[in-house]
Amino acid sequence: MPITVNQVAFIDDDDILRDANVQTLQLAGFEVAAFASAEAALAALSERFAGVVVSDIRMPRMDGRQLFRRLQEQDPDLPVLLITGHADVTEAVEAMHDGVYDFVAKPYAPERLVSSIRRAMEKRRLVLENRELRRLSVEAQGDWPLIGQTAVMERLRATLRQLANADVDVLLEGETGVGKELAARALHAWGRRRDREFVAVDCAALPAQALDSELFGHELGAFSGAMRQRAGRIQQADRGTLFLDEIETLAPEAQGKFLRVLEEREVTPLGASRAHTLDLRVIAAAKGDLGEAVAAGTFREDLFHRLDVVRVRIPPLRERREDVPLLFAHFLARACERLNGPQPVIGDQVRWRLHDHDWPGNVRELSHYAQRVALGLADQASQAEPGGPAPLPARVATYEARLIEEALAGAEGDVRKALEVLGIPRKTFYDKVERHGIDLAKHRKRTRGA
Repeated sequence: MPITVNQVAFIDDDDILRDANVQTLQLAGFEVAAFASAEAALAALSERFAGVVVSDIRMPRMDGRQLFRRLQEQDPDLPVLLITGHADVTEAVEAMHDGVYDFVAKPYAPERLVSSIRRAMEKRRLVLENRELRRLSVEAQGDWPLIGQTAVMERLRATLRQLANADVDVLLEGETGVGKELAARALHAWGRRRDREFVAVDCAALPAQALDSELFGHELGAFSGAMRQRAGRIQQADRGTLFLDEIETLAPEAQGKFLRVLEEREVTPLGASRAHTLDLRVIAAAKGDLGEAVAAGTFREDLFHRLDVVRVRIPPLRERREDVPLLFAHFLARACERLNGPQPVIGDQVRWRLHDHDWPGNVRELSHYAQRVALGLADQASQAEPGGPAPLPARVATYEARLIEEALAGAEGDVRKALEVLGIPRKTFYDKVERHGIDLAKHRKRTRGA
């Protein structure tokens, strides 16, 4: 979401002075739009103007201070610099109390004007980026719970919508914090079972001593302490959706019993003489490749194949970095709303982290970071990390590696297509792949498993 601010609107009714200043600013690298009157500048500038305004203070009909007041009505955050004669310095100082960003007194060295404009542009960039964050936050509401504008997220949402009413069991795979439960809830909310129960079971947290009772339920007197009948979590999901999180941690003895539930679509509570027929959809989630757990002997192969009707992979944040600002904007808005406070201005420290961090904790980690930013604790947390922001060469290398990874992802592992996007020779590409430790096989494997 970086925004480039490099435009200068220069207003002066003196043709010679205006042309000279325009040439100076263009040589300094700015994009300059010149105006001979304040009225002409007002007609051309909007609140989306990605730059700063420089105006002479003495002009006919509408002077620089009047122009500033009209621009402030249109956009209170637009930086305006005034060029003054010696006699107008007192008036310019008063204008700064009213909100004018800076004034430059004639005669002035070109470096003085350029330096002031650069500082004003940095302020303007921060304002526009924060506005964009707020806009993205509002737009993100429509895509909740699966926020993202990258191609991989668009495909994920399309896949889940296609599966929502198919009523087949689904196996979700993804790292910790990527939002597997959110994907499961989307499948439920977008399907015909939306008005029925969504029952989430954290398999890793199931108590071993009461596992059967928790999952399958029990009848009155089924065991010591069973003072009443209880429907298990599986039966509670009847006609709805049963979500089994971290299915790879399900105890071995429960795996066999659950296989029967999947195959027969019925459950027999402890102490019951007959089974209860079920109409449910099962969505299971695993932190990694469940097939590896089968190979390691910790997960039943027959249960794996029964669960593996449709497999959907939820990508980690490092594979969809362009979505980080959008997600951050959403989480920051929610945090500020919960704290009943205004959204803070996002500075360089936060932007560096959003851009450079790999987010190993994925969406969950990003959400927690947004809460710290809302509380004003982000700077302290960043300073506590050794070294702070990475030096420029490391950041450039990180950015280069990221562009290569994104090109490979967009080309679905096809090196030839990635080379066309990157516009570099094949040898240079492979040199950079080796230097950055990029795993080409990973991209090809991901394509085959999609």
